[in-house]
Amino acid sequence: MSRFLFVTWDGGGNVGPAMEIAKEMQHRGEEVRFLGQEQQRLALERAGFDFTAYSRPRSWTAIGKRDSLKNTLGFLSLLIGRGLGRDLIADVDKTQTDLVVIDCLLFGALDAASRAGLRHVVLMHSLFDAIDQKMAGGAPGMVARIVGLRPRKLWAGAELVVAATLKELDRPPQPGSPLSLNYTGPAIPEAVETAAQPSVTNILVSLSTTYIAGQTQALQHVLDALTDLPVHAVVTTGPAIDPEELRAPANAEMHRYLPHAEVMPTVSLVIGHGGHSTTMLALAHGLPLLILPMNLMFDQEIIGHAIQKNGAGVTLASSSSPTQIRAAIEQVLADGTYRQEAMRLGAAIRATRGTQAAATLLQTQAIQVELRDT
Repeated sequence: MSRFLFVTWDGGGNVGPAMEIAKEMQHRGEEVRFLGQEQQRLALERAGFDFTAYSRPRSWTAIGKRDSLKNTLGFLSLLIGRGLGRDLIADVDKTQTDLVVIDCLLFGALDAASRAGLRHVVLMHSLFDAIDQKMAGGAPGMVARIVGLRPRKLWAGAELVVAATLKELDRPPQPGSPLSLNYTGPAIPEAVETAAQPSVTNILVSLSTTYIAGQTQALQHVLDALTDLPVHAVVTTGPAIDPEELRAPANAEMHRYLPHAEVMPTVSLVIGHGGHSTTMLALAHGLPLLILPMNLMFDQEIIGHAIQKNGAGVTLASSSSPTQIRAAIEQVLADGTYRQEAMRLGAAIRATRGTQAAATLLQTQAIQVELRDT
């Protein structure tokens, strides 16, 4: 048995892959615990993990309004703050740990692990292309460099980098780069290809669990586009949007939350925001997508372009009108090639067995660490 510490944060789509991998490792008899934000405690302890909350970074919530200065500072404190790194070192000093698994965006924690000589790996939970461009090369990376942190150098300095995504959709580092990725496939719940089209065309609509400016209006445009279409829509709003704020047509049922893995086997199309987990799960079920990227600061736009480029769906601007959205829905449902390409990518995703592959990779790395230390 090896002892693993997952270092995470409550950013939305980054949590699911870490939990899926950790549950698989726990099932194999490994000891796994988490270090994260206090608001993650309930979900992680319910899943059977020991949990410790950060004591030093500012408070931050993914469902808080992004234009709040306090929330912005809290976000940056999580990514680049030295306090989180001190919490990590304190936790490892207190509890024996064979390998630390650190979220790729926690630059301060990665720096602390490197300086302390901790055996650690990086978990990339989306397309490398998106994380590299939007985070390392975007505003968070710029702020990190101001305080002396180099995201790409921190990734390259880890024992290994686990890329929990489908390589076919990604743009890996350039040849000669010091950064090497170990692609495992997406770490998502088990999925099977949707066997047949249901007699009633069902559509799943989900635009994000986190707060993004303009999301309520975009979701209303989707609902307006669905009005009088011969479909049945299952709509999840997430904690950031109150369903009472929306005008739902008669053919739409509204929910705050539903497990997508349970709904997808019954639908023919997923309308989403381009979040990595939702997109990969839809493809794993062989479902085409209509993507409306909500947050252009992260991975959603790049994921949307990758899906459209591969012919598995259509991507529109989040500001698209109900008429434009309706036309795209009708296009994807009528043209069987979108479903065919989604099924092809879905077969590739299921073949990777990403959760199991990532768990095996981490176990192997822990054993190598232990052998080096003996």
